[in-house]
Amino acid sequence: MTIQEIETKYGFKYPLLYKQLDADGMLDVGEYGPNWYTEVYPTLKDNPPLLLHSYDFESLNLKSVAEEIEDLRDPEDYRNINPEFRFIPFAKSGGGDHYCFFLNEENNGDVPIVFVWHDMNEVDYLAKNLQDFIFKVLLLDMSKKDEYNQLSDDEFRSEIESVFRSHKKYLTQRQNEILEEILTRELIDYEINVSPKIVESARGLLTDHELESIVNEVIPFEKMNQSFKYSND
Repeated sequence: MTIQEIETKYGFKYPLLYKQLDADGMLDVGEYGPNWYTEVYPTLKDNPPLLLHSYDFESLNLKSVAEEIEDLRDPEDYRNINPEFRFIPFAKSGGGDHYCFFLNEENNGDVPIVFVWHDMNEVDYLAKNLQDFIFKVLLLDMSKKDEYNQLSDDEFRSEIESVFRSHKKYLTQRQNEILEEILTRELIDYEINVSPKIVESARGLLTDHELESIVNEVIPFEKMNQSFKYSND
């Protein structure tokens, strides 16, 4: 299925940046399946498509997008999403949650990016548009090394640098300058206060506090981190 076919079928227009990503092959992630990591991933990792190495983010190819739109709109779907809400998914988490364009709140070409949970009646605002979302996710990736997959420091840096190279043309000059400066740093160990009683250890190129201040200054969005319910149930 093409972008134009999806737009025609569901009566909306994608943000220009998403169309540019599609034209540049940045949405070509192949077919997910048991052999994806061993057969497809090695062909993508040197010129990564959309946020390839990002934590808990799986970009959807356009065929999958159409299928996921149908699921989210299905009146028999277990989530029972309010039909007034127009979510267009472009990626999923490993657990089955969706990263979506939220068409209801388009503002001067900016379509907010939201996270639609599959197992609780909640939608989180992530960024005011796709460009800011990409910048925010790259910052997040730089702040936390993936300990789960036991990457070495060199592997961590190499992955981030390759993603930055393939994504920089889609960001603003200021966003690129910030990311370039962070990439020159040495890795640091720091602690994240998850709650008054829970402290997590982290390792990366910037702390969670610096990340938050950059996000607030560079990509302000009044609804950032706010939530709403997607079902009246």
